[in-house]
Amino acid sequence: MFRLLILPASTPNGCAAGPVLASLSRFPKVPLPSPRISKNTRANTPSLGWLALAMICLAPALGCSNLTAQGRNAEGVRLFQQGRLQEAVQQFQEATYADPSHPDGYYNLAASYHRLGRLQNQSADLGRAETYYRQCLQHNPNHRDAHRGLAVLLAEQCRTEEAFRSLENWASQQPALADPKIELARLYEEYNNKASAKERLIEAVAADPSNARAWAALGKIREELGEQSQALVNYQRSLQLDNTQPQVASRVAVLQASAGAGAGPTAPAGGAPAVANPPTAWR
Repeated sequence: MFRLLILPASTPNGCAAGPVLASLSRFPKVPLPSPRISKNTRANTPSLGWLALAMICLAPALGCSNLTAQGRNAEGVRLFQQGRLQEAVQQFQEATYADPSHPDGYYNLAASYHRLGRLQNQSADLGRAETYYRQCLQHNPNHRDAHRGLAVLLAEQCRTEEAFRSLENWASQQPALADPKIELARLYEEYNNKASAKERLIEAVAADPSNARAWAALGKIREELGEQSQALVNYQRSLQLDNTQPQVASRVAVLQASAGAGAGPTAPAGGAPAVANPPTAWR
């Protein structure tokens, strides 16, 4: 699975009390490669181009249309990374033609039009982005990146209530999933409502105690709220579940050192805890 990160977005002019969109949704991604491509070559797949991937399909039983869609998406990501957005859109459109039921083609289209709309201040492109985000969710109601992208798009357009409602609806429809609660918490944090973010994350780890992302995000919120000892426990739990998180490991080391010294992080005037480089727990 390939993902691109977009630079932070500023709140649109005219949005009162808009969010601090510290980390925008992931743009665009490619479906998991064919099982015929080894895991070690996944990071290089976009450079193969759609023809290289399509050639892997040797028989109809292998799902030729799906591989063609993957190849188109891979080529689209390559073009997107080069800033050739219109050409990327064409590849993503071809991916949806090759496999109309696959959600990632629609997500990639949404992400591309979202970027185009922001760069060129084109409301028509932003409208297309919203349409494709929603189309992606029709094919996969639990597509995390599409839910995130749609919420960000709505927030950027000052449609704050709709942004929260879309994530709240997802959470209510999937009470056993952690992801909807994590994304809702993420939006609350971006609106500087850390208390509500913490509540949603407590619900997330209760729903899925093995979700490393939820534990890391809860640790981050608790550290920012000054709950150092609980933050340390949450970070440690996240690392037990996934030990490939260097930022979380760094926070564990800092908090352990602070605890060993008998004092927590220095609090500035006003009583808010000083948190140096907390991890990006929302990835």
